[in-house]
Amino acid sequence: MALRAAGRQSLVDTVVEQLRAQVAAGEWRVGERIPTEHALAEQLQVGRNTVREAVRVLVHAGMLRSRQGEGTFVVSTADPADIVRGLQRAGIRDVLELRIALETEAARLAALRHESSDIDRMRAALDAQTAYEDPEGQPDSGNLELYADHDVAFHRAVVEAAHNPALTATYAWFSSSVREALVTALGDRDMPRIVHGDHHALMEAIASGDPEAAGHAARTLLERPKQAVENLLAED
Repeated sequence: MALRAAGRQSLVDTVVEQLRAQVAAGEWRVGERIPTEHALAEQLQVGRNTVREAVRVLVHAGMLRSRQGEGTFVVSTADPADIVRGLQRAGIRDVLELRIALETEAARLAALRHESSDIDRMRAALDAQTAYEDPEGQPDSGNLELYADHDVAFHRAVVEAAHNPALTATYAWFSSSVREALVTALGDRDMPRIVHGDHHALMEAIASGDPEAAGHAARTLLERPKQAVENLLAED
């Protein structure tokens, strides 16, 4: 199917969007070579330099891959930028549900694969968090973001203790959404306070080497705020 001819106002952006749409729609299958620069330039009625720049953008985005002497091939029909935007639009419940899925399995794996340095990192994050608590042991309202930073550091240490590079990379990518949702929840009086006992229980379960206990502890820790969000949504 020929691509619709691009207009002349913002050529590279226009071509990027058209090529992205074609890849996402399956115009070329994963692993298939896309048309040459010359062919695309003719179809789009633009110069080859414009096509080259647009292709370079999609290579950088992870949708295409160029192979020297062979051409450019489709490696993904999904644009990672769209996934990021979806995460940014996700609500607190959405984030918590995804966290439960990722962190429960991460905790199970961490119980089996952790090293002593991983436990040290978890403990250090929890200890550092206490510096930003009020006399009642709750987050200091003037330091919610710093408090959240140490909480995220704890959970990243749990995930990284699984020693699964793919899981670590996925969670690192996701962690900005985790932090944003956490800061929002910390500032909401209707949300439950962070329970340090739950965090320590998770750390101890991982340290004990019991994957079932670790998975259960991770789920328990996150089910409390998820249930609170569901109750608030039900009231609305």
